[in-house]
Amino acid sequence: MDGILPVLSRQSGLMREMDIIAQNIANASTTGYRAEATIFAEHIRSGDDLDAPSMSMGHAHARFTDLSQGALQQTGGAYDFAIEGEGFFQVAGEDGPLLTRAGAFVSDPVGTLVTPDGQPVLDIGGAPIQVPPGAGEVSAAPDGTLSRGGEPFAQLGLVVPDDPNGLTRTSATRFRHDGALLPVDDGRVLQGFLEQSNTAPVAEIARMIEVQNAYGLGQSLLDREDERLRSMLRLMDPK
Repeated sequence: MDGILPVLSRQSGLMREMDIIAQNIANASTTGYRAEATIFAEHIRSGDDLDAPSMSMGHAHARFTDLSQGALQQTGGAYDFAIEGEGFFQVAGEDGPLLTRAGAFVSDPVGTLVTPDGQPVLDIGGAPIQVPPGAGEVSAAPDGTLSRGGEPFAQLGLVVPDDPNGLTRTSATRFRHDGALLPVDDGRVLQGFLEQSNTAPVAEIARMIEVQNAYGLGQSLLDREDERLRSMLRLMDPK
């Protein structure tokens, strides 16, 4: 069984990696999506005595989120915003603010700036943004300050987590962070633009083929080990 258990552990990790690759490909056209990858760790255990061989097992240890910039697409929408550089928008969540790079917002019937599914967009102080009624176009300054008719009324709450590795994905484009949120130093808001997914579909498909081949090799090894054990049992008990 020493030959089977490490392979089973690896196969389990490859299945999780395949799920992540499929998720990346499915969200290749999702605004503000951040691609993920699997991090494998190797665990080595020595034998019970000095002469016994050690055992090495691979394990899908964690997920890595790629926070690199996606391509910017011009839309001309008054409530479409993209971040050039670092930072996240804040939207209201059940247990606190959620972070997102998806800046396709709308104004609801009462004038609250919300996401397409109705979650309020938060300002720099963590309060929902209210768009005042009246004439004039809504405009956004590079620091996220929103104005109507030349009068500022709110500032988009651009923040960065104190620990980028502490982000927990809650949906395709939103993250929760339990640590501190810091003001953005190197990032600017572009109005009338949306940031596209940073997924590289060709690279993901190539990786999918690699994972499929690795899984097939592991399955072949499991089949050979199973036959070897069956042959040994038949020799030990010919009846």
